[in-house]
Amino acid sequence: MWALLAFMSAALLGCYDFFKKVSLKENSVLAVLFLNTLFSSLLFAPFILLSHAGIITQGQLYVPQIGLETHLLLLLKAVIVLSSWLCGYIGIKHLPITIVSPIQSTRPVLVLLGALFLFGETLNLYQWIGVTIAIISVFLLSRSGKREGIDFTHNRWVVFVALAALFGAVSALYDKYLMRSIEPIVVQSWFNIYQCLLMGVIISVMNAVNPVQRSRKFIWRWSIPMISIFLGLADFCYFTSLAQEGALIAVVSMIRRGSVIVSFAFGALLLREKNLKSKAFDVLLILLGLFFLYLGSK
Repeated sequence: MWALLAFMSAALLGCYDFFKKVSLKENSVLAVLFLNTLFSSLLFAPFILLSHAGIITQGQLYVPQIGLETHLLLLLKAVIVLSSWLCGYIGIKHLPITIVSPIQSTRPVLVLLGALFLFGETLNLYQWIGVTIAIISVFLLSRSGKREGIDFTHNRWVVFVALAALFGAVSALYDKYLMRSIEPIVVQSWFNIYQCLLMGVIISVMNAVNPVQRSRKFIWRWSIPMISIFLGLADFCYFTSLAQEGALIAVVSMIRRGSVIVSFAFGALLLREKNLKSKAFDVLLILLGLFFLYLGSK
């Protein structure tokens, strides 16, 4: 069941990446990110209020009261995720989505190393085959990027996406730690609120010290709230998957990167991005890797 939830999360993440790309076109990164955190908070704040009022008393949507130590753990989670988002939003604004999404697929490799050394997770033969194929596809992707004039070693926007992947890997490993003692809905509800508060501080400071930031153009698009909706659903499936007995963060993280297949389809069909034949081969390799991960997780 945990693997199925991870696949559902991947599909939803692909939609999230598409709406994020559309929302950021000729738009202010900070404004879009702040609205994303705001809408995400509004989605989950009712569960906290209804639980504290005694209207919701049990089930997956029940948010029990937590102590100061847990709040601090979730605040740290918000800092890590927000760092990943800031880098990722900046990168995706300046790079094709068919390049950004596969770069983000490197994140599970880092998660795998962390899972092996920190949590003692072990993979079976099929899972190792899937991971190896996914790693190979990333190296092939750099070849596709250079054909669009995107040198992975010198392009500064690629650096931002790489940092986003690094922070994302740290976040995934931290999630595994949190799921040992905290309910998924508690983590998702409170860290979204903390993200919104932190983002409010960041955008206020940036507007105060940087006049250029205040003058940046903001364009409202209905794709902006869709970012929060699809991310909220994707994270709900993800946290629920991790909380289940036997779930391997190394495998869940790799499956989640299958979102590239959905975002690639959007980029090809709706955004008309370039060099699709070469990228399609790389994406097919990722799909093959996911197939082996599925076999190994049955």
